[in-house]
Amino acid sequence: MISSSSLSRGLSTGLILSALIGCSSSSNKNPSSCTDTGAVVDGASAEAGNLKPFEPPTDPGAKGIWFTASGEVLALGGYPFPPVSAGGVAFVDGWEMHFSELLVTVDNIRLSQNPDTNPGDQSQIGSEVAKVSGPWAIDLHKGGPLQGKGGSDEQAVPIAALTGQNENSCAPFDLTQRYAFSFDVVEATDSAMNVNLDAQGQADYAEMISKGYSVLYVGTATFQGTNCTPSDPEFTNALLSEGSVVNFRFGFMSPTSYINCQNPDNDPATGFTGEEHQRGIYAFANKTSIAQVTIHTDHPFWDSTAHDSSMHFDQIAARYTRRTDTPTAVVEDMTSVDYTHFTDAQGDALPWRVCVTNFNPPDKGTMHFADTAGATLHNYAEYMTYDQRTQGHLNSDGLCFVKADN
Repeated sequence: MISSSSLSRGLSTGLILSALIGCSSSSNKNPSSCTDTGAVVDGASAEAGNLKPFEPPTDPGAKGIWFTASGEVLALGGYPFPPVSAGGVAFVDGWEMHFSELLVTVDNIRLSQNPDTNPGDQSQIGSEVAKVSGPWAIDLHKGGPLQGKGGSDEQAVPIAALTGQNENSCAPFDLTQRYAFSFDVVEATDSAMNVNLDAQGQADYAEMISKGYSVLYVGTATFQGTNCTPSDPEFTNALLSEGSVVNFRFGFMSPTSYINCQNPDNDPATGFTGEEHQRGIYAFANKTSIAQVTIHTDHPFWDSTAHDSSMHFDQIAARYTRRTDTPTAVVEDMTSVDYTHFTDAQGDALPWRVCVTNFNPPDKGTMHFADTAGATLHNYAEYMTYDQRTQGHLNSDGLCFVKADN
């Protein structure tokens, strides 16, 4: 298991993988409350299944904060190959990926005073002034009615709202102050509110509950690479040839706290040394402030524990070589895989395969991934989970201090 201390050493940008409503009445939709968690208190919803029914929170308006969630455009459309544009986001080894579901459980969104408590330690913040709790079961592949923070082609779903500091007698937000923004991704639970899960999503969420998953990727990867190196036919056949398909159901047991996130919306204000953006969020006198919980989908496929590394799928497909059926890849199958020396299912060394012009492997030897964090990862399942934990952000690209919660 990845310890918090191991994880913190690997995230030089300030990442480290870490209610109830103090002034709310019995109904979260009560107009006298400064909190709206989107819960439907009276009545039931057939669509909720065994989860709690949900109604989206309304826009709190000026001086309020609307909390949303998004997997960005890549959760909606996946990763085409070849990439849409030269140098675009893609699996460098020629795989195309599409999601049918991206299930996540979000909880405990928190606002605290003084995000700049310690310029060198992003985890240190002031006292908590507001908190909204779900938990919310969300399928980020379904998108939502709002435009996401990453651009016009992205979508977000609202999950909660605040018009005041609900842990401070509903005092209005200080418009001159930035508040530290934090949230959790938690283990799936039958006490979650069903934000947008359909019948299949509910069935898969039940599996998440039974297996202790926090996040579940469901979809299909298809090899579409051409003019790749190496071009050895034996390698290509062993690793699945062009047009071959691997289904996947990647469940991650990775409850995580994302603390004191940086906020791209604060640009052009500059962040501290080593941080890309200024920390924290503002409330505004003339408009709604939106704080988007953002889950990036690329992290589990990185070839390094360094942020924004290149993505590969060969090392996963290689676990199922020489199969005559369409395999379904799962994280559990990676527990016996050595990420420092990948092999195929027959035990033969796996070379790097490159199908794009903007990636150069570190050497010409056996495919291997780099633990630059010194995190003491024992197998590729732990490696995938370590990188997956870092996927939570604020407003598209705002990095958080990340605290592993198990």
